[in-house]
Amino acid sequence: MKTVAIIQSNYIPWKGYFDIIHDADLFIFHDCVQFTKQDWRTRNKIKMLDGTKWLSVPVKASKDSRICDVTLSGDDWAGKHLRTLQHSLGKTPHWRELEPFLAEIYGRTWTSLSELNQTVIARICRDWLGIETELVDSRPYEATGAKTDRVLDLLVKAGATRYISGPAAKDYLEPARFVEAGIELVYKDYAGYPEYPQPHPPFDHYVTILDLLACVGRDAPKYIWGWRS
Repeated sequence: MKTVAIIQSNYIPWKGYFDIIHDADLFIFHDCVQFTKQDWRTRNKIKMLDGTKWLSVPVKASKDSRICDVTLSGDDWAGKHLRTLQHSLGKTPHWRELEPFLAEIYGRTWTSLSELNQTVIARICRDWLGIETELVDSRPYEATGAKTDRVLDLLVKAGATRYISGPAAKDYLEPARFVEAGIELVYKDYAGYPEYPQPHPPFDHYVTILDLLACVGRDAPKYIWGWRS
């Protein structure tokens, strides 16, 4: 059994993104597809005293750009994001442990959106969550087709026998095609995540995972998948 997940790289994603990575043997960053503006690729949410705020990365992209071809616009955004995170999470129990990691990330000069997103995700997986899933980029697979055809092409080339997908893909995936290919199709269920001591109530599950890391530190896996056992 080889379980594979395929998702576009996101900016400092929420905990559900890492839940899917943890479920897979191989996780493919599907960044050789069209970039969409004002989406999770370039932004995520953080809790503030006066409500939820978007952290958005400025980019240069045409309407036909692929995610992997998108470049970042300027570097002043990085300092602003770090200061916003410090303002939001600076009084949490594990901020001092998290801050050096964030200072390193936001202290680098980034030119590629994919490189930024994939690097941060990989570091969080390895250094904070203990995830051992193999992480790869989709480009070497040279996938063809669209929607179900493209996903199946990637899965076959990756040797998958099981595919775990986000629930939103129910709108376009064709289950019968997976049966024909001999690949089990499973949709991820995000229900039931336990709450944790989060600043600035009311509680919100749908914020960047940095919120969880700052609040509970390396106990974060208990709040993502550990609670199920």
